[in-house]
Order: sequence, then structure tokens, then C-alpha cells
Amino acid sequence: MRGVDRASFAVAFAGRLRSGGVGIGLTAVEDFTRALDASPPTSLPGLYWAARLSLVRRYEDLAVFDAVFGHLFADLGPLTHKPSKGAPAASGEAYTAVHRETGGAEDGGGLPWATLPPVVGAAGESDSPLTVPERLPSELEGLADQPFDALDPRELDLLGEWLRRAAVDWPTRRSRRYTMKKAGHRTALRQTIARSRRTGWEPIRLVRTNPVRKPRRVVLLCDVSQSMRAQASAYFHLMRALALVADAELFAFATRLTRLTTVLRHKSTAVAIDQATETVEDRFGGTRIAANLRALLASHHADSVRGAIVIIGSDGWDTDPPEDLAAVMARLRRRAARIIWMNPRAAAPGFAPRVGAMAAALPFCDALLPADTFRSLAAVIAAISADALALRREH
Repeated sequence: MRGVDRASFAVAFAGRLRSGGVGIGLTAVEDFTRALDASPPTSLPGLYWAARLSLVRRYEDLAVFDAVFGHLFADLGPLTHKPSKGAPAASGEAYTAVHRETGGAEDGGGLPWATLPPVVGAAGESDSPLTVPERLPSELEGLADQPFDALDPRELDLLGEWLRRAAVDWPTRRSRRYTMKKAGHRTALRQTIARSRRTGWEPIRLVRTNPVRKPRRVVLLCDVSQSMRAQASAYFHLMRALALVADAELFAFATRLTRLTTVLRHKSTAVAIDQATETVEDRFGGTRIAANLRALLASHHADSVRGAIVIIGSDGWDTDPPEDLAAVMARLRRRAARIIWMNPRAAAPGFAPRVGAMAAALPFCDALLPADTFRSLAAVIAAISADALALRREH
């Protein structure tokens, strides 16, 4: 790379990848240029991994990247083949390709639409790095993995209080306001000039500012139809925990949409759950997911979805046509920052989202999580915290 204009090289290489169908933005090109400047590659493998780590953001683009790189540079052998056993590879000169097993029909991986998000397997066997934010007391440890219908009201209240304490790290968003910080990233020109009056109009000290971060809105919609009867009470506890900690907007739906935000903020857990149960008049009936999501986007609460983390709790059984749900999920995807779908049936071994509504909604979701026990509900809270870190990296 000696004597090579690294910026021109990065732009030209990114252009070849774009012509092959890989979506590459200016940020990725800048990252590649900085990588070449920080650590100039001295070998073909070094150039390969610098380009791949900087420019490739999706697994589906690896094949196109390898093809373009192999077309531009002749020797690609050491990059994609394992070294033979007993022959140690030279440092930095041999690599193994990233390999991902393709799921079969039994786990849903072979379905053409099952690309986002990965379908989880049995409870406790997920490869997700999410962890429950707080340990359970010993008397409740065994109850966290019990099905909802095996718990009595007292145990539900105790586990619901544990959920409220588990929601500690909450997502935030960047606002338009700025506040002064000693190690800020932006120079406040007006404040710097005002302070320079004390030093003969010489700006001895620069005033730094950082953007103020505000809590990101969370919107939770829970299915209370007949097929979700066993999960309704437990989901109300999750909704109350989010209402008290994160000021979330809460809705229950079966055949129509019911707002429960003010009801579930009551100080007494028992009173809040009872009032929520009485408020939802269409509970344990049919299910119209698409119609209720469309009603939310058409109501005056639609602004709460904009830039929010939307959580939908349902098993995906819907009487509306799947194409209607796909259309409204596409609208919701354009407004929301993240969409998390929690399905109580996703923890079953060999689960595959073959229900029409679930298949139509899955491509628009960022995560599909099991929600059959209180421990899995705590994992949903941990997923929201993980989404907070992902959103901060994006912005």
C-alpha cells in the first residue's frame, strides 16, 4: 500500500461492492480509510480483514464481498481455507472463513422469510448473550421457570415486583438540547466568547458541551385473547413494571385496542391488575393484531411510537389476513426505533413460526424472544437494555 491514496482506494473498492449489491454508506468507507491509515496492511490477509471488518455489516453480504475481493486480488486461497492438521499456519497469514449452520425445516431456518431475527430454540438453550439483570431470592428461584398458569396470585405479585426491580438500565435517546461538560465533544462558541471577557478577549478556556440524553419511549402491546389466557396476568405484571420504571405506553388488545397506561400505574399491585382486567372488556375472545396496530397508528397515541422501542406480546394467531399485518408492520417499522416480538410458544423445542401472521410480521422485527416464564420476561427487559447500547452506537 505504499504510495497508494488510501481514500481513493477505499472509495473505489466500496464502489465495486455497491455494484455487486452490497449496501455501503459513507461511514463504512470512512472506517475503512481510518483502518488503512491506523494499521497499513502488509499482506493480503491483512487487507482482506481490514476491508471485511469495516465494510461488511450483514452476513448475507459476505459471499458478494469474497467474490469481489477474489476478482480484484488473485491469491485468495489462504483466506478461506483451513490449514491442514499438523502444519501450523504462519502468524497473520491463514484464516478460517466464518461459517454458520443453516437451519432445517424443523427449526424454521429453512423458511425463506426467516432471516430477521434468528428464531430461538428451547428455553435455556438460546445463544443470545442477554442476561437477567438481577438474581432472584432463593424462595423465588424455582418459581421463575414455572409456567404462568402454575403460579398463584401471591407468587405472581412477588415475581412482578422482581421484574420492576430488574428494570434498571433503560434506553435513552439524544435530544436537541446541549449541556456543558468538561470533556464535551462540541465547542460552545457563544459561551466561550462570553468567558473570554475575563481574559482580554483571549479564549483561554473552551467551553465544551454534550447533547442531553432523554429516556427513550417504550410502547408495549399485549395480546389478551383466548389463546393467551394463561399469559395475560403475567404480562400485566410486566406492563406495570415498565409503566412504573420507564413511563411506558401500555395497550392490551384482542378484538379492539385498550389503553392501560394510567390504570397500571396504581401504587397497589393487586388494585392495578384488577382494574386492568376489568378495563379490557374484550379479553379472552378473538384476535385482530393487524386491525389493532392500525388503530394505534391512526389514534392520537401514534406519536408515542415514533422513535420508540415497541414490544408486541402475542402468539401470532390472528384472524386478519397475513398481508394486512405485513402492511401495518411495515408502517410500524418506519416509525419505531426497534421492534421486539415476545412469543410464549417460542420456547418450545423445535419451534418454527409457521403461523401466517407470525411469518408475515417476523421480517419487520429486530428480535423474537420467548415469553413463557418470568425469567424469560426478565430477558425481554435485558433485551431492551441491549437495544439501548445498539442505538447509541448507531447515533
